[in-house]
Amino acid sequence: MEKGKDRMTIFGRVANYKELHVYQKAEVLVLLTDVFCKRFLPPYGDRRVDQMNMAARCGKQNIVEGCEDGLTSSQMEVNLVNVGRSSFQELREDYEDYLKRNNLPVWDQNHPRFDNIVDYCRKNNDWDAYKDLAQKLSAEEFCNMALSLCHITDKMFEGYLKHLEKRFIEEGGIKERMHAARTGYREGIDRRLRELEAENKRLKAENEELKRRLAGG
Repeated sequence: MEKGKDRMTIFGRVANYKELHVYQKAEVLVLLTDVFCKRFLPPYGDRRVDQMNMAARCGKQNIVEGCEDGLTSSQMEVNLVNVGRSSFQELREDYEDYLKRNNLPVWDQNHPRFDNIVDYCRKNNDWDAYKDLAQKLSAEEFCNMALSLCHITDKMFEGYLKHLEKRFIEEGGIKERMHAARTGYREGIDRRLRELEAENKRLKAENEELKRRLAGG
């Protein structure tokens, strides 16, 4: 197996979810959301803390579980990735709600800092690029950075689901791969039997020829 390459088995590709950009973005959102809740939400009695952290964690974990379960069920992989996508959509709404409740703006394309924050979030997948910012940004800046990440991650989920659909069409699910493996095995056995039958006929012919020569001599 080449380094960095997925290994194929009869069950599909061995999961390598940590190399997926959508997983890396999801991991950043989990860590950012934890910091956000600690900085801007009450430490006790606010259900949003659990809801936001759970939505972020659920989104990330469903990528992991989808990759693992995808080894034996393509349909389960798609279902779990869809659940993960929905979890981050819920998280996005939580950040939007926070801004609205606190009379803070959701940055759009007309905002002078919109393009810069989107570009930064698009280029950076590692927590090291965010952890210092997470301690310095205001609530407005923090939420809009998280929203940019949520939107970018959602598009990545969409692209990943299309990839899974394409892979299913090209490689099939577990049933199709098992059928192909069984068919290939049977074809190999049949081919070997034909080779043995041909060899047996040749040996019989040589034996008959030898007997004929000995009888004639």
